[in-house]
Amino acid sequence: MIYKITYLIFFLTLVNMKYGTAQTTKLFVVAGQSNCVGMGDASLSVVCDSSSAFEYKASQNSSTPLKDPVGENYLSFQQASTGSAWPSFAYYYHLLTNDTIIIVPAARGGSSCNNKAEIPNCGTWDTSGDILLFPNAVTKTKMAEQKTELPLSGIIWIQGERDANAINSKQLTEEEFKKSMKDLISRFRDALGASVPFYIVQTGVYVHHPVAGFNIVRKVQQWLANNVSNVYLVYEDANTFPERGLMKDEIHYKQEAYNEIGKQVATFIAGKRKQ
Repeated sequence: MIYKITYLIFFLTLVNMKYGTAQTTKLFVVAGQSNCVGMGDASLSVVCDSSSAFEYKASQNSSTPLKDPVGENYLSFQQASTGSAWPSFAYYYHLLTNDTIIIVPAARGGSSCNNKAEIPNCGTWDTSGDILLFPNAVTKTKMAEQKTELPLSGIIWIQGERDANAINSKQLTEEEFKKSMKDLISRFRDALGASVPFYIVQTGVYVHHPVAGFNIVRKVQQWLANNVSNVYLVYEDANTFPERGLMKDEIHYKQEAYNEIGKQVATFIAGKRKQ
């Protein structure tokens, strides 16, 4: 009997060491362009426990178990075609923290940060342009906060390819891109909370195309993480995907890459949670 009690105390101690704090529910927005939407393969996506990970759907004003294809074609945002990084993120975040995750997808393929980089039918995160995505992201997030009665725990951002291409074609300068990113973060914080963390998945490359614009975008993203409070680079290796065979096409990632991104982002954010 003493042995059994001792073992139980030891087991509970291990559980407490692993999770650190009691289980909570976290609300995350995932925003950006096509690699945020997800262009992978749902059959290779990580499978989450249906009680630990959810997606908020604005069209239904409800949360459903998270699984690919994540997202919905609503409020100018898009559904994954067909796999994304987000089941992997939720799975590993829950594994590391025991928290339940609710994802608010807000991404559109080809969308720009600066309106000078906007292309037809793809939208922009800037304050002017043909399809304005920022107001809809705020609307969707506030709907999710009201429905779940949860504060926003962070914004995960995967975007930059469109602006990199615009920099390559001389439509956009480094300083204009930097300003638009700083302004976007400020606008998100004005709307959703002054201290909300902003987590950046660093932009990769465009195979067989000039790298200069992509290097500039990556440089600006690093600068933001170094100089703006509560802005973090949570994944930096997308530029290695071509040599590792993880590209689906010239600019989109394979599901294995999305799974890797999700796992590393979860590991980073879970680590910040415990600090």
